[in-house]
Amino acid sequence: GMQSHLQALLSLYKLFCPEQVTITLPGKMKTYFKNSEGPWKAAITAVRQRNQGTSPLSQAVFLGTSQPQSRKRKWNAQLVIPASSANTNSLEEDGEKNQLCLYSPNESFPVEQLQTFPQLLQNIHRLEFPSQMGSVLTNPLLLHYMNCVKDESIYLRLYYWMGQRLQEECTWCVVDNPYEEEFKSFLETAYKAECFLQEGFSACEEFLYKSLPLWDGICCRSEVLRLVSWIPLSSFSDIKPYLFDPLAQLFFTSSLYFKCSVLESLKELLQNWLNCNVIQMDLEISS
Repeated sequence: GMQSHLQALLSLYKLFCPEQVTITLPGKMKTYFKNSEGPWKAAITAVRQRNQGTSPLSQAVFLGTSQPQSRKRKWNAQLVIPASSANTNSLEEDGEKNQLCLYSPNESFPVEQLQTFPQLLQNIHRLEFPSQMGSVLTNPLLLHYMNCVKDESIYLRLYYWMGQRLQEECTWCVVDNPYEEEFKSFLETAYKAECFLQEGFSACEEFLYKSLPLWDGICCRSEVLRLVSWIPLSSFSDIKPYLFDPLAQLFFTSSLYFKCSVLESLKELLQNWLNCNVIQMDLEISS
């Protein structure tokens, strides 16, 4: 059966090689690979090092994940769509053919050939998503596809990818992270995609709940508060300890500008909730 510890292990496999895990895993599950004291130890040690004026930390722990000694991966702010491995041969053989009629009805249509909205309409039932799901965030046609075709596997792949990136690159949870501007750009990209889809990503929601208690209210302020405005609707008792309590501590100890920014973000959150509720009511009435 699907035991919880096996699900956790499979989720790790699916994070790095999603094509190897074909079964559907729950979006939220108990975390087995986590050190609960990691964020607090990292934050306390960082404050000590800063106050004592000693050399910076070589490593930090964010949500139980140690920062690697060396960083070989470089940021790609454009999130360009890579070629789909399954259709590489087809692309090489048929590269000169008409893109709208490139494949037979039984063959998948690779997204790197998708350039126009008519192409999307004609091939919407045989699209093959790229191996790197991050490229979806900057492609309006693929975001249209996500809105039209509610494929759980697409959202799961994006959830795993975004959750990993947010965890590894969080500027205020990884000590001496020199990539603050890149992280800001990534948060802005995620926010724009949420505005396009008119719904928040579950990976962004979990990231905010886990990182807001460690947030200083300064780093990536506008980007973080924009993501707050797209947190999905849930009961007040569920989100109070994760969202409102951390914001309240910063609210009462910060500047007037920060207070106004928080109020503006919560106002937009309420508007999004109301819009979502109205749409849901319309769907229920029509059905």
